[in-house]
Amino acid sequence: MADEPEVEEMHASPPAARIVRPYALTAGRTRASVDLPLEATLRLDTSATRRAWGEDVQGKIIGVLDSRSVAEVSALVQRPIGVVRVLLGDLVQQGYVHVQATLTENSTDDERYDLLERTLRGLRAL
Repeated sequence: MADEPEVEEMHASPPAARIVRPYALTAGRTRASVDLPLEATLRLDTSATRRAWGEDVQGKIIGVLDSRSVAEVSALVQRPIGVVRVLLGDLVQQGYVHVQATLTENSTDDERYDLLERTLRGLRAL
Protein backbone atom coordinates (compact mmCIF):
# COMPACT_ATOMS: atom_id res chain seq x y z
CA MET A 1 0.00 0.00 0.00
CA ALA A 2 1.79 3.04 -1.27
CA ASP A 3 -0.50 5.59 0.42
CA GLU A 4 0.30 4.50 4.01
CA PRO A 5 3.21 6.24 5.78
CA GLU A 6 6.16 4.10 6.62
CA VAL A 7 6.29 2.78 10.19
CA GLU A 8 9.63 4.45 10.84
CA GLU A 9 8.21 7.89 10.04
CA MET A 10 5.26 7.41 12.39
CA HIS A 11 7.47 6.56 15.36
CA ALA A 12 10.20 9.11 14.82
CA SER A 13 11.37 10.44 18.17
CA PRO A 14 11.49 14.19 18.77
CA PRO A 15 14.92 15.81 18.87
CA ALA A 16 16.60 15.78 22.26
CA ALA A 17 16.32 18.98 24.30
CA ARG A 18 19.49 20.95 24.78
CA ILE A 19 19.85 21.71 28.45
CA VAL A 20 22.70 23.75 29.89
CA ARG A 21 23.32 22.79 33.47
CA PRO A 22 23.60 25.73 35.90
CA TYR A 23 27.13 24.77 36.95
CA ALA A 24 28.22 25.08 33.33
CA LEU A 25 27.22 28.75 33.39
CA THR A 26 29.23 29.43 36.54
CA ALA A 27 32.26 27.23 35.83
CA GLY A 28 31.20 24.92 38.66
CA ARG A 29 31.02 27.68 41.27
CA THR A 30 28.06 27.63 43.64
CA ARG A 31 28.82 30.70 45.75
CA ALA A 32 29.17 34.30 44.67
CA SER A 33 32.45 36.05 45.38
CA VAL A 34 30.41 38.96 46.79
CA ASP A 35 27.61 38.67 49.35
CA LEU A 36 24.47 39.63 47.45
CA PRO A 37 21.19 39.56 49.38
CA LEU A 38 18.09 38.93 47.26
CA GLU A 39 16.85 42.46 47.88
CA ALA A 40 20.14 44.22 47.12
CA THR A 41 19.62 46.93 44.52
CA LEU A 42 22.19 46.98 41.75
CA ARG A 43 23.21 49.64 39.27
CA LEU A 44 25.44 49.61 36.23
CA ASP A 45 28.75 51.39 36.10
CA THR A 46 29.17 53.62 33.06
CA SER A 47 31.94 51.31 31.85
CA ALA A 48 29.35 48.53 31.45
CA THR A 49 27.35 50.58 28.98
CA ARG A 50 30.42 51.24 26.83
CA ARG A 51 31.25 47.56 26.44
CA ALA A 52 29.62 45.34 23.80
CA TRP A 53 27.96 42.43 25.59
CA GLY A 54 27.07 39.18 23.87
CA GLU A 55 23.87 37.17 24.02
CA ASP A 56 25.12 35.01 26.89
CA VAL A 57 23.67 35.14 30.41
CA GLN A 58 25.98 37.97 31.52
CA GLY A 59 24.89 40.02 28.52
CA LYS A 60 21.24 39.40 29.40
CA ILE A 61 21.91 40.39 33.01
CA ILE A 62 23.52 43.65 31.92
CA GLY A 63 20.52 44.31 29.65
CA VAL A 64 17.98 44.22 32.49
CA LEU A 65 20.06 45.19 35.48
CA ASP A 66 19.98 48.92 36.17
CA SER A 67 18.26 49.76 39.48
CA ARG A 68 16.85 46.29 40.03
CA SER A 69 17.24 43.79 42.84
CA VAL A 70 19.10 40.50 42.57
CA ALA A 71 15.76 38.64 42.68
CA GLU A 72 14.29 40.80 39.90
CA VAL A 73 17.30 40.22 37.66
CA SER A 74 17.02 36.47 38.21
CA ALA A 75 13.34 36.50 37.26
CA LEU A 76 13.87 38.68 34.20
CA VAL A 77 16.70 36.59 32.73
CA GLN A 78 14.88 33.39 33.70
CA ARG A 79 17.86 31.76 35.38
CA PRO A 80 18.23 30.24 38.87
CA ILE A 81 19.02 32.73 41.61
CA GLY A 82 22.26 30.92 42.49
CA VAL A 83 23.56 31.24 38.93
CA VAL A 84 22.62 34.92 38.78
CA ARG A 85 24.28 35.62 42.13
CA VAL A 86 27.56 34.05 40.99
CA LEU A 87 27.53 35.94 37.69
CA LEU A 88 26.56 39.20 39.40
CA GLY A 89 29.41 38.68 41.87
CA ASP A 90 31.79 38.45 38.92
CA LEU A 91 30.37 41.66 37.44
CA VAL A 92 30.72 43.45 40.79
CA GLN A 93 34.36 42.35 41.11
CA GLN A 94 35.06 43.48 37.56
CA GLY A 95 33.62 46.92 38.37
CA TYR A 96 30.70 46.77 35.92
CA VAL A 97 28.04 46.61 38.65
CA HIS A 98 27.69 48.42 41.97
CA VAL A 99 25.64 47.23 44.93
CA GLN A 100 23.52 49.86 46.56
CA ALA A 101 22.70 49.66 50.24
CA THR A 102 20.02 47.21 51.23
CA LEU A 103 17.44 47.85 53.91
CA THR A 104 18.67 48.39 57.44
CA GLU A 105 16.97 49.26 60.69
CA ASN A 106 17.38 52.94 59.66
CA SER A 107 15.55 52.52 56.33
CA THR A 108 12.57 54.78 55.76
CA ASP A 109 9.04 53.54 55.18
CA ASP A 110 9.30 54.72 51.56
CA GLU A 111 12.42 52.59 51.02
CA ARG A 112 10.68 49.58 52.55
CA TYR A 113 7.57 50.12 50.42
CA ASP A 114 9.69 50.48 47.28
CA LEU A 115 11.44 47.19 48.07
CA LEU A 116 8.11 45.42 48.52
CA GLU A 117 6.83 46.78 45.21
CA ARG A 118 9.96 45.69 43.34
CA THR A 119 9.85 42.27 44.97
CA LEU A 120 6.21 41.78 43.95
CA ARG A 121 7.02 42.80 40.37
CA GLY A 122 9.87 40.29 40.32
CA LEU A 123 7.67 37.51 41.69
CA ARG A 124 4.98 38.24 39.13
CA ALA A 125 7.60 37.99 36.39
CA LEU A 126 8.35 34.43 37.49
